[in-house]
Amino acid sequence: MISIFDKNFDPEHYLSTFRQQNLGSGAICNFVGMVRRDDGCDDGCDDDLISLKLEHHPRLTQKSIEDIASAAQLRLRLDDILIIHRIGEMAYGEPIVLVAIASKHRRDAFAAADFIMDGLKTRALFWKKEIRRSGDIWIEPRVQDYADAARWK
Repeated sequence: MISIFDKNFDPEHYLSTFRQQNLGSGAICNFVGMVRRDDGCDDGCDDDLISLKLEHHPRLTQKSIEDIASAAQLRLRLDDILIIHRIGEMAYGEPIVLVAIASKHRRDAFAAADFIMDGLKTRALFWKKEIRRSGDIWIEPRVQDYADAARWK
């Protein structure tokens, strides 16, 4: 299942349902990405991040995520995939993305979650902007994101 939400969501709710739907799988691996402060900024620093805003094109973004999930299915032995991605404005600490994988074996589940996240970071059609006190900044994938994704070629 692939869903794109414009409201906050509770990852635990969806993970509980996903686990119940995949009781025959030997492994379930999940990843929850959350809005964070700047790299290197701990809870005591004065970060000027107000929120993160993700924009998208409904059909193109959905298709790009479907393509990433299909590629994972072709590459690995998977029982099920769940991808939930937020759009709109999100505050610090809110979930951005949930990826859950059900598989007979843990290695396929871990690899699929990693593969899908690398695809979401570099190939999914989202436009990301940090809303800051000092001025908004459009965010592009980092060099490291592309290097991570290149491992799968």
